[in-house]
Amino acid sequence: MSFETSFKALSDPVRRKILQLLKNGPMSAGDIANHFNMTKATISYHLNMLKKANLIEEEHEKNFIYYSLNTSIIEEIMSWLVDLKGDHDEKE
Repeated sequence: MSFETSFKALSDPVRRKILQLLKNGPMSAGDIANHFNMTKATISYHLNMLKKANLIEEEHEKNFIYYSLNTSIIEEIMSWLVDLKGDHDEKE
């Protein structure tokens, strides 16, 4: 995983909102688009950025694609951030 790609994807508020929506379960692109006032092409762009960062996964079901969180990447980022913070109590 590239932290640079992940953090770049996370830097956009629309993509963060998409991740917030997906925490409740898989959604189609149309369902996601209904929460925004932007074109479906723009939503598709944001979904592609999240896929490139491995923050979301897609599953094809008949004529639909459902997107869901890739929790393993989220956990890896969180673990890195916790490690970066360190345990300040041990130093005292």
